[in-house]
Amino acid sequence: MSLLYDLSANAVRRLYDARIDTPPVLDASLYFPAASRFGDAWQAIRDEALAVATQMQAIPRFHEVMPAQTSISANDGKDWRVYLLKVYGTGIARHLAACPTLAQLIASTPDVLSATLSFLAPRKHIPQHRGPFRGVLRFQLGLSVPVDGQGRPAAVLSLDGHEHRIGQGEYLLWDDTYPHEVFNHSDEPRIALLLDVRRRHLPMDMRLLSGALIASVGVVARLRGFD
Repeated sequence: MSLLYDLSANAVRRLYDARIDTPPVLDASLYFPAASRFGDAWQAIRDEALAVATQMQAIPRFHEVMPAQTSISANDGKDWRVYLLKVYGTGIARHLAACPTLAQLIASTPDVLSATLSFLAPRKHIPQHRGPFRGVLRFQLGLSVPVDGQGRPAAVLSLDGHEHRIGQGEYLLWDDTYPHEVFNHSDEPRIALLLDVRRRHLPMDMRLLSGALIASVGVVARLRGFD
């Protein structure tokens, strides 16, 4: 299954690479104008995430949700747990109910296709990998982020060879089809909000392809019971 995932992801990436040339980090005000609304509400979202974290052992590890990602989730014996609120258009009602502020923001932002609270264990390393689909962008909002001895965020996103440290209340809009890896260089968990958002400003053919791919992934999500 992992080989099949890699082959299909590479094929999709080649289609988009031939038509879209944008940098790894994008202007959120242009590509995701709702970013500031999520950023303004970061403290309320953080409080909801911390309440969810009190039941950490009930939150699945990423590879338990997506077995094809075992190599980047179960690689070092340290947990990467994900609390899914929306999966390609399918909301998970009980999780949305537990996070009312976040649920309201998601409901009022149609460009948000998926929403996840990400819990990265102390000293966890997510090895370098690439996302499959340039038709969506990744929005990351720091919620509870440990700092290092220099007062910098201790969790590091290495994206296309450049380090990004996304602190509490800070956000970044980025293209996860570029090679990236994540390190939590601290002895505390890092909590972040991850959104997959519909990419704007696509050529018409890519817009149609993106719509078809997003719809097909949504069907798979519903068949797998993400509701």
